[in-house]
Amino acid sequence: MNKSGLIRLIASRSNISKTSAEHVTNAILEVISAALSAGDKVQLTGFGSFEVSNISSRDVRNPQTGVTIRVNASKKVRFKPGKHLKSAINAK
Repeated sequence: MNKSGLIRLIASRSNISKTSAEHVTNAILEVISAALSAGDKVQLTGFGSFEVSNISSRDVRNPQTGVTIRVNASKKVRFKPGKHLKSAINAK
């Protein structure tokens, strides 16, 4: 499912217009992004949690050439599914 599919389903299940559903979806994504950018953890009970983790710099080797290069430190978002989401996935 992509973003437009998600918006279409939200609109139909909530009995609102696609425009309203798009505004709500965009607002949710902006709030989650802003919270993660600020270093906050976003927990949606039953669904899961988003958290930023730090990846330290490291040396990696290109398997084709054997050349070792340095990869800079970075941050990434981790998602941990909640109990209800795990149950929903495993029930199918």
